[in-house]
Amino acid sequence: MEEGPEEGRRKEAGAGGRREKAYRNPEFLNSPDARALRILAEYLEPQRRFRKEEVRNTIVFFGSARIPSRESATEALAAARKKKGAGDSAPDAEAAIAAAERGIRLSVFYEDARTLAGMLTEWSKKLPQSRRFLISSGGGPGIMEAANRGAAEAGGASVGLNISLPFEQSPNPYISDELNFEFHYFFMRKLWFVYLAKAMAVFPGGFGTADEMMEVLTLLQTGKVSRPIPMIVYGSEYWNEVLDLEAMARWGTISPDDLTLFRIVDDPQEAF
Repeated sequence: MEEGPEEGRRKEAGAGGRREKAYRNPEFLNSPDARALRILAEYLEPQRRFRKEEVRNTIVFFGSARIPSRESATEALAAARKKKGAGDSAPDAEAAIAAAERGIRLSVFYEDARTLAGMLTEWSKKLPQSRRFLISSGGGPGIMEAANRGAAEAGGASVGLNISLPFEQSPNPYISDELNFEFHYFFMRKLWFVYLAKAMAVFPGGFGTADEMMEVLTLLQTGKVSRPIPMIVYGSEYWNEVLDLEAMARWGTISPDDLTLFRIVDDPQEAF
């Protein structure tokens, strides 16, 4: 016997005749139609947690996820040399050794970020609770890990604003559990970098680091962020080779005064 339309609707709705509430419907929440809700959630849920943990001020560390610790870099170089000694093909072995030696050179930045984060955390712990500054990073490996690690070693809490990526960037183990966030949208993650920031340290990095630095400089230049955010750019040899920002002033695409929005430094004490 063919069922009528009313009976079909009852079956579709379930035995009780009620449909799933929209905010409990995973299919809807993960659909393009609910994108605005997902964006809003990445604003409201972090806001709630930051308020609960009384986080008002952060010092943000930007930098490459590919920069190893001195320990990891030393181990990688030893392993590459061992493979060469075991008879690996010459070109492959030489390439591995060259990459490991580059890692040793870059590891200086990891250790300096770790030191600076520790210094800032120890300083901040002496301030009244309402004025404390927490280290904040992108939550992943490399410079991000170094920043959270330095804060943890100094006995302080720290923030990790991780981003879900196709190659699965995992949160580093030094982030405070209650301040470990996972974002889908880059622009919402960037909002939380800037919203609580009172200072920034930009270590050597790639496209992502340059993007983050330029976005903050643009916000400061245009007055969209009205409070001062001191920015140190760490590693003159690296940044002077990678970015010639003074050329923008020479060409007239920025004002010479815009170059005062950041300061290039080369050691943790100067940065502090």
